[in-house]
Amino acid sequence: MLKSVLLLLFFTSSFFLPGCSTRHKINVEPVEIKPIHITIDVNIRVQKALDDFFDDIDNAEEETKEITP
Repeated sequence: MLKSVLLLLFFTSSFFLPGCSTRHKINVEPVEIKPIHITIDVNIRVQKALDDFFDDIDNAEEETKEITP
């Protein structure tokens, strides 16, 4: 009786255990990293403010030149 139970356990475990074991093979290929070139122009507001400032100075100089004979 014990021998038949052990044989039954052996055969059932040998039937179900391989189904619990899974293997997956993953191929990892090399990743190519390319350089990124980014140019950002953030000086537009500063340039406009400087242009306005120097235009005011130029206009003031022109007015003083017109007044002086």
